[in-house]
Amino acid sequence: MNESIIIGIAAVIVLGTVAQWIAWRLKMPSILILLLTGFVAGPIAGWLSPDDLLGDVLFPFVSMSTALILYEGGMSLKRSELSHVGKPVRNLLTVGVFITWVLASLLAYWLLGWHWRLSALFGAILTVTGPTVIIPLLRFIRPSPQLSSILKWEGIVIDPIGALLAVLVFEALLVSDKGDPVQVAIMGIVTTIVVGGGLGYVAARILVLFFRRYWIPDFLHNPSSLMMVFTVYAISNYIQEESGLLAVTVMGAALANQKSVPIRHIIEFKEILRVVLISSLFILLAARITVDDMKLIDLSAVLFLAGLILIVRPLTVFLSTIGTTLKWQDKVFLSWMAPRGIVAAAVTSIFAIKLEQNNIEQAGEMVPVMFAVIVGTVALYGISAGFLGRVLGVAGDQDPQGVIIVGGHYWARVLGKILQDNKIRVQMIDTNPYHVTACRMLDLPAIQGNILDEGVQEELDLSTTGRLMALTSNDEVNSLAALRFTELFGRGEVYQISPYSDQGVTKDKNQVPRELRGRCLFDHALTYSAFSRRFAEGADIRKMIVGTDIKPADIKKTPGLTPLFLIDRDSRKMSIYTAEIHAQADEGDLLVALQD
Repeated sequence: MNESIIIGIAAVIVLGTVAQWIAWRLKMPSILILLLTGFVAGPIAGWLSPDDLLGDVLFPFVSMSTALILYEGGMSLKRSELSHVGKPVRNLLTVGVFITWVLASLLAYWLLGWHWRLSALFGAILTVTGPTVIIPLLRFIRPSPQLSSILKWEGIVIDPIGALLAVLVFEALLVSDKGDPVQVAIMGIVTTIVVGGGLGYVAARILVLFFRRYWIPDFLHNPSSLMMVFTVYAISNYIQEESGLLAVTVMGAALANQKSVPIRHIIEFKEILRVVLISSLFILLAARITVDDMKLIDLSAVLFLAGLILIVRPLTVFLSTIGTTLKWQDKVFLSWMAPRGIVAAAVTSIFAIKLEQNNIEQAGEMVPVMFAVIVGTVALYGISAGFLGRVLGVAGDQDPQGVIIVGGHYWARVLGKILQDNKIRVQMIDTNPYHVTACRMLDLPAIQGNILDEGVQEELDLSTTGRLMALTSNDEVNSLAALRFTELFGRGEVYQISPYSDQGVTKDKNQVPRELRGRCLFDHALTYSAFSRRFAEGADIRKMIVGTDIKPADIKKTPGLTPLFLIDRDSRKMSIYTAEIHAQADEGDLLVALQD
């Protein structure tokens, strides 16, 4: 028995990780592959049964995992973002929630034929979207910074709001011994705000105090924050049902917006946990659906899903954004992004069990319909939202070619201009005002500031950017820049000019350790000083058509020629030459090289 449980848990983690990798290779939304994998492993093949595997622990595991994901999401909420998107976010979380609740409830009543009380509860649950689906889709779609901030804030904050609304509707409309419904609702709201919000804020301040006074050693920072998350979540939920989601969200946001202690190491740890938890949760969610549940999904359920997508969400967005500065393209894109996720599934399952215990008819139909909503919205938005965003001009490519160049000196400007002339998006960053001015005179977008400064990073447009090249004369700055942007672009897309000596790879105790550096650009011997010296001696950066100006076989053999970039003749995608890997050149490709 123990062996089967261990094998089952290992299988969930393996399937989730493999599904994430497949999605990365195919450049598809990971949630689609996760749902498909779980569905194949569960109802189709019968390999995985979450209820048999975890039993009564399943829903507590889902709840605690969701709390941790919301905490991590709260840590990404920056108060400074609200100066640009505060009004639409506020309206979506108030007016938008109310509109979604009313319209979704009416659709459930008319199309699904449910009792009005059951419809009202289901509509309340459908107000949530959630970071478990929104954040992975945002990483995949790469919308503009403004839209990304709106959807992130809405997706994270709306989870505790929607869960609270569902609890209040359940208590006020479906449980007869709770007294006056209005009084029940008001008390629930006040209790949730006071208890959830208060506990979350106090917990964050306690952690900050202990970290600032060094009462907790560094190696216990992450365990301590995890302990506090679970403690606050459990206590808050014990006092007021589902208020724990608000508590952990407030706790994460409060930590993220304080300036007393650094928390980047905590954020990085939580991001790793989030990937594992989201993978496991969606595998379990899809595997839990049975064939009998699927039979309950009929034409009325499909029409209900279509109504949510084509009527409820667009009306919610357009009515909530009246009077804002959003363009119509922004509103259309927001109207096409409201996927449902783990919180909606978990809350539906919990309430379905409670309703069946109270002999409420049709309560069992909520779970399969919600599964249809989750799969339908995730699949539709995941497949089409990126394309729609690119058509509207508000989202970047799934394989962004844009590059951030750290350093605005002469030959960095020459490289940037060549790339920009070949339709590669370039953003230059330098602390030297003269270099920044020189970049702008060449029509190169440039920011004056330190690449490590969070304010500078917020100015960058990452929707069409997927690479970083650090070209400054300071190896430590280059390495820190590469390390900072690894979490955004991945290790494979952060580069720095060679930190080695001019003679190549040597052992130097003053060098930055390899694991803290980006990929070595061009050649080990082509350091900043070597590049600058060759330029001073008359070397030039040349553009050559492979096959016409130079044969593919001669690229590595030509004396005094160092290949830098290769731009594909058909796709116009750029490959960067590194010290370890040389791009494969074909006839017709554009080669950019340094030639003496």
